[in-house]
Amino acid sequence: MHGRIVLLPGDGVGPEVVESAVKVLESVASVFVHRFSFTTRLIGGCSIDASGSALTEETLSACKTSHAVLLGAVGGPKWDDPLAKVRPEQGLLGLRKGLGLYANVRPVKPHRALTEVTPLKAEYVKGVDLLVLRELTGGLYFGTPRLREVVNGKLRAIDTMEYYQFEIRRILDLAFRLARTRRKKVTSVDKANVLETSRLWRQTASELGAEYPDVVLEHMLVDTASMRLISRPGAFDVLVTENMFGDILTDEASVLAGSMGMLPSASLGDGGPGVFEPIHGSAPDIAGQGRANPVGTILSAAMLLRYGLKLEAEADAVERAVDEAIAGGYRTADIGGDCATAAVTDSVRQRIRKS
Repeated sequence: MHGRIVLLPGDGVGPEVVESAVKVLESVASVFVHRFSFTTRLIGGCSIDASGSALTEETLSACKTSHAVLLGAVGGPKWDDPLAKVRPEQGLLGLRKGLGLYANVRPVKPHRALTEVTPLKAEYVKGVDLLVLRELTGGLYFGTPRLREVVNGKLRAIDTMEYYQFEIRRILDLAFRLARTRRKKVTSVDKANVLETSRLWRQTASELGAEYPDVVLEHMLVDTASMRLISRPGAFDVLVTENMFGDILTDEASVLAGSMGMLPSASLGDGGPGVFEPIHGSAPDIAGQGRANPVGTILSAAMLLRYGLKLEAEADAVERAVDEAIAGGYRTADIGGDCATAAVTDSVRQRIRKS
């Protein structure tokens, strides 16, 4: 297998954790006899500094011709001006739009050895194994009009939440298909008691659910879902929701794993290259210190192997190696340890093997 992978390390700790994931992928290639080639490009703040754009056409073109994209993080205090016309996050939105990535998939499965690390009681997180799907290309982040204007001498801002039914249907269809491979339950999250887009979302979910009679469908308001993620997380199997709700709920779900540094994600479309990245931000306060937790990025590399390159055994090997390293005490400060990024990475690499 020859896999062409574009690396977008980005800002802050992004380059450090991407380097860790690349080392793990190189170990996978050695053990399983594959060849992975890596091309590094800029995105986010560093791209703004170099070119004035958070995502250049050259970078997007390189991503389009790859098998998969591994991303670190974007942003930082240097680019935080709310009035700036170009912002690091525009690179992420442009990448998702340019590659047609409509589904962000985030598994949340706390490690057994870390049940005491989470701020929740251990019995709340024991046995939790859920998958959150967030729609990526619609909603408030892309709706128009989107503007600031002065009306009767008063400044106001407008964002528009907009969804086409085909956008809703395709993310829900993926949720049902993934649920069939798991515990056969889909929780569709909306705000149908207030929002017209959510009423369309709920209607579409009900219609599509009839096509999957073997999967249980439940509807849940987003405020209730945010409460249940903390009070009864084990009741969820596949949770699917729109763009902004998903952005918030997936970060809330990271608490179940003990740290945002633990969780991976995959942004997928229909057949083209996906983007694989940890859910954490650029953590500028610890950038360059060798203290960042590489696990979320390493597990994102496992998702890259599974979804991007169709290498299931190799993905399993990475996930198993991470489990063993954590159980062996190799943990960074955010999960109660004192290990450096490099030590955790090396521990995972040493445990890569065929089953």
